[in-house]
Amino acid sequence: MNVIASSLARTTTWRARAIGVLGPVTATAGFLWAVVQPDRITLLHPHGQGFWWLFVEPPLWVVLVGVLFAWRIAPGLLEDLDAAEG
Repeated sequence: MNVIASSLARTTTWRARAIGVLGPVTATAGFLWAVVQPDRITLLHPHGQGFWWLFVEPPLWVVLVGVLFAWRIAPGLLEDLDAAEG
């Protein structure tokens, strides 16, 4: 079981649940945004586009931020929340 799931098993407050689902919901929203508007992902058709145009893709950044939040930030927040409430 991962850190977030084990932390959520210990603390079932609404704050812990909100922090635990914030990253996955954000990543899912970015993925759905990319599926609904595939023309935003110029990596699929990079003709005539420079590096920065290809690098700065909003849906991809939203997915990345959601994954990084769930992987690196949420576990620490859940531990701090658990320590403050427990």
